[in-house]
Amino acid sequence: MRQMHGVIPPVITPFTADGGIAYPSLATNLEKWNRTDLSGYLILGSNSEFVYLTEEEKIRVLEFARERIPREKAMIAGTGCEATAATISLTRRAAAIGADSVMVVTPAYYKPHMRERVLIDHYRRVADTSPVPVFLYNVPQFTGVVLSPQVVAPLAEHQNIVGMKDSAGNLSVFAEYVRQTPPEFLLFVGSAPVFLPALSIGARGGILALANCAPEACLAVYSLFQEEKLHEAREQQLKLLPAIEAVTSRFGIGGLKVAMDMLGYEGGWPRPPLLPPIDKERREIRHALDRAGLLSARPRTRST
Repeated sequence: MRQMHGVIPPVITPFTADGGIAYPSLATNLEKWNRTDLSGYLILGSNSEFVYLTEEEKIRVLEFARERIPREKAMIAGTGCEATAATISLTRRAAAIGADSVMVVTPAYYKPHMRERVLIDHYRRVADTSPVPVFLYNVPQFTGVVLSPQVVAPLAEHQNIVGMKDSAGNLSVFAEYVRQTPPEFLLFVGSAPVFLPALSIGARGGILALANCAPEACLAVYSLFQEEKLHEAREQQLKLLPAIEAVTSRFGIGGLKVAMDMLGYEGGWPRPPLLPPIDKERREIRHALDRAGLLSARPRTRST
């Protein structure tokens, strides 16, 4: 397992107006992201609208992405399903396609029964059978299920559970994850408003929605922190807050896709029942991007 760190986008799935997957747009985005210093990609995370994809579409998206992601950049596949057996099956297929690791969201439909013992057993069964390393995924704002430190700590002892993405945005709980897991456990924050504070208490990096449309701005926060330029890192984090609030906290995945279109990427349409922002909301997104200094920024990419 490579020692991942830095900034990773949870890659969006661009759709056409009639709901089909816009593969040319995905290819264009990956080509542009590959010219940055992003550490890798999460394919089939929450921002991919994975819950709206069929199993066949998930497989095709993974295959398509794998063909276009260079080996020096990590490819994490989201393989969480409601049933343990289904999760194991999709995990094996993702590994066969070439995913470097998988990220498994909590089962959520039977929320009252997703107790500590159930979650621990689920993840251990997946990790026992996975051909590649497993990341936990905590996103209670979508699932209503919380991976508590009391669940994460014993799971972090499993040799094939190597890390976690925490999107809850609760710094005190994130600090407990850091305190109760081994130093080599790869903790990534998935909530951009707390990116810099999370780095200061032990996050290895961020898996951030904003990195879809503003990768260089997110990378700047991480690089400045690594260089111990904490004042500059703080200023960069604060500067990005208007865009972070708009994408995706306020306007959702549709807002993120509009921001991508505005910043030179190809966001495409969301898949129903999600809808794109209305004109008034688009103006607010543009204003937020402008306040964050993103509309005037020109992407800096490595030459190829």
